[in-house]
Amino acid sequence: MKKAVDKLAKTLDGQRWGSLWVSVLSIVLSMICASVILLIMGKNPLVAFQSFLQGAGFWPKTSYGGGSGMLTDLFSFLNVLAPMILASLSFIVGFKAGLFNIGISGQMLASGYLAISIVGYSGLSAVLAKPLVILVGVVAGGLLGAFVGFLKYKFNIHEVVSTIMVNYIISYLTGFFINTYHADALTRSMKICGSNARLTWTNVQLAGVKCNIPLGIVLALIAAFVVKFIFDKTVFGFELRAVGQNPTCARYTGIKVGSRIMASMMLSGMLAGLAGVTYYCGYYNTIVPKTLPDLGYDAIAVALLGNSSPIGAIFAAILISIFQTGSNYMSSSLGVAKEIASLITGILLLFSACGGFFRLLAHRRLERLADEAAPSAPETGKEGGPHAG
Repeated sequence: MKKAVDKLAKTLDGQRWGSLWVSVLSIVLSMICASVILLIMGKNPLVAFQSFLQGAGFWPKTSYGGGSGMLTDLFSFLNVLAPMILASLSFIVGFKAGLFNIGISGQMLASGYLAISIVGYSGLSAVLAKPLVILVGVVAGGLLGAFVGFLKYKFNIHEVVSTIMVNYIISYLTGFFINTYHADALTRSMKICGSNARLTWTNVQLAGVKCNIPLGIVLALIAAFVVKFIFDKTVFGFELRAVGQNPTCARYTGIKVGSRIMASMMLSGMLAGLAGVTYYCGYYNTIVPKTLPDLGYDAIAVALLGNSSPIGAIFAAILISIFQTGSNYMSSSLGVAKEIASLITGILLLFSACGGFFRLLAHRRLERLADEAAPSAPETGKEGGPHAG
């Protein structure tokens, strides 16, 4: 047992793969905790996890409705995955620069509302409408992010405080305009976006089943690699990371810290805007008044689980999205409340936040092992030298 713990400590403390194994450890611990909870509820954890996979389209169900199949569920999963990746990238960009963008939900909502109200009800052809939806989302999210960055730079208002306040403002403003001008008479939600502007091709026949194919997944994957390139290969990305690690030192070296704070929040908002239009003009296709999307907060768990890495965020988003999209099927097949998926996501967030603590414990254990293995110094006599007296 001791050898296994020592080997785990060496793995977690590794410079190259340590962060990856911290994520793996967080997932394993989360699955163990979730399994214990399910066992207490009298449910089989293996059956529960299989039902999550079935609901997300990664495992065949026992039966399907007319015109649907495993591909239908898989493409529905991709519809959720796209905004999840983009929202997590939004958080990562701000986090790398030392900022905590908790306003992703508000930026998503504002971008989605403006895209639907400006383009979604227009008679433009799909060739023009779809790029315009993307453009509106990017511009709206970027302006909101830049505004928060300006408040941080000019007045030193903490971005957590300002983004929370902006979230409330956006929620009530969009709710007012939806209820006044765009509410559906039956559902009281916003009227649905026109198919010409929607970023999902609906009811496409594939292998004999109907599928909703998301355009957003392509945007999300491209964005992930662009963000990785920015931080790994460009001076701008290096300056953002420098500001995040030590703004005083960055200012001393000549980096314009204020402008970089604004730029990072603007880029973060642009990605949140993309997440908003792929969510509201793709997967969800409408807006419920005065309701912020939970996905904006789940993206924080995704980013932390992926170690603030754009590529890691893709795999973390896949895991979290499996729980989100498979929750309904799991609930119906096991008779368990679907909120268990949110509970598992919360546990994942908890263990992901402890990643630095896990690595600290591993490093301390290795230091103790090194001290125990070091040869003892020879005892010296009182008058001088080991042979004195």
